[in-house]
Amino acid sequence: MSLRSQFDVMVLMPKVEKSDTSIDVVTVQEDASALRAADNALLAELGYKSEFKREFSMIETVAFAFSIMGVVASVSSTFSFPLVSGGHVGMVWGWFIPCFFVMAVATSMAELVSSMPTSAGLYYFSAKLAPPKYSALASWITGWANITGQVTLVCSIDFTCAQMITTAIAVGSNGAVVLSAGATYGILLAILFCHGIVCSAATHILARLNLFYVVINVGTSISAIIALLVCSGDNKVSTKDAFTLYENNTGWMNSGWAFLLAFTSPMWTLTGYDSAAHISEEVAGAQRTAPIAILVGVAGTQILGWLLFIAASFATNSVSDLLTTDLPLPMGQLFFDVLGKRGMLAIWSFIIVVQFVTGAAQGVDASRVVFAFARDNALPGSRWWKQMNRYTQTPVNAVWFVILGSAICGLLGFSAAALSSLAGASVIGLYTSYAAPIFLRITSGRDKLVPGTFSLGKWYMPVGVVAVSWVAFIIVLLLFPPSQVVTSPDMNYAVVIIMGVFMFASISWVVSARHWFHGPISNINDKSSLDEKEM
Repeated sequence: MSLRSQFDVMVLMPKVEKSDTSIDVVTVQEDASALRAADNALLAELGYKSEFKREFSMIETVAFAFSIMGVVASVSSTFSFPLVSGGHVGMVWGWFIPCFFVMAVATSMAELVSSMPTSAGLYYFSAKLAPPKYSALASWITGWANITGQVTLVCSIDFTCAQMITTAIAVGSNGAVVLSAGATYGILLAILFCHGIVCSAATHILARLNLFYVVINVGTSISAIIALLVCSGDNKVSTKDAFTLYENNTGWMNSGWAFLLAFTSPMWTLTGYDSAAHISEEVAGAQRTAPIAILVGVAGTQILGWLLFIAASFATNSVSDLLTTDLPLPMGQLFFDVLGKRGMLAIWSFIIVVQFVTGAAQGVDASRVVFAFARDNALPGSRWWKQMNRYTQTPVNAVWFVILGSAICGLLGFSAAALSSLAGASVIGLYTSYAAPIFLRITSGRDKLVPGTFSLGKWYMPVGVVAVSWVAFIIVLLLFPPSQVVTSPDMNYAVVIIMGVFMFASISWVVSARHWFHGPISNINDKSSLDEKEM
């Protein structure tokens, strides 16, 4: 029996209950131990030895995938995009439409991670599904795209968290205190430092924290929806206006194209669900748990996000008033208008907490990507970034690599246009890395994938085609500027960020990496790595 078959039997076989219906603790512990042994055996089959403790349960893994998208905070962060690109129609349908296509990407990814549950994730999938001649190149491109998206996403989440704090300060002081860009950057550095500490913790601590994350996330989202609908009272717009009133404030003459730019909000929110793949070496029953976490996390975020936008649409009396607010984030103004100062500060405080824990979860995700890529010697200074801390058994050095990279990216916050472009760059980087292995799955890798516990069966081809086509479309869309007449202050610099990384990766490949990078490499017999671990 193959290792994969053994794993499936371990995961799917029914447990025989004792006749006295008592719980045999020893048997449960033995089953858990056997399941972890099967996980580690499958990982060895993929080429890696187990270095993490498998302490994420099913519910904790689902909580992690859900929390990393931080629905209420992410919607609050990106509320300006649908406001500008369609008003009420942008809010409701600008979220609803992309959800179907994002789910195609998520289901395709779930199939891949079920087959190959390793923290290397997407670039590992590309390497194994590409033609042998191009395996290393496919892995190199996917890995750098994913790392670019991961680090810029950490920065954009945490910088938005800093903006939320400055918004609260402005409201609390009745506008008397408006912090400068330098002060906001200082808050960003403080948040990043805190996240560095949290993300350096042991796996069992991170797993338990995610239960808190999901409670505060879901609770705040539901509270925000109820508050907007109930407290707006008779000031709500009509149902017809909430769902059909269109306003184009983009500067683009073509209203259809302007509406498409509203897709930026759901696309920025619905990222990071590949996290379930990147922590799969810390998950028990990863072949089954990881794909479930991806699908449940994405579906839950889509539903709550749409309900929140519908509530916001009903509560918005004047789109133009929200767009001309002096507050850094228009959603803060909406809560202020509906709930008053005290009510706004109360709900906003919880949204700040949600954004903070979202950044913490994303920091963990990004650090696992850096660790895995460094484990295959693909990063400058890989010997440092792939080290595991001997006390926490987590890649602490990789955590601080992410924190430092995010702090450098945060310098873009001194330009509002550059910062908004950072959000676009994170989506482009991540979705490029999502689409690459899916494209290879439906082309050169059609007969290479060994199905895991979750499989799309014969549907992998149409679902994969939809997923890749959507990503190609959304990447082009996100490279366009927000207005038809472009000046340097409102330029979309996402193309500059993406091209900068692309040029670096391309030049380094041609000059050097093609001679020594061969894609994922097995470390099963790498005894020296044990000696490399340090504090």
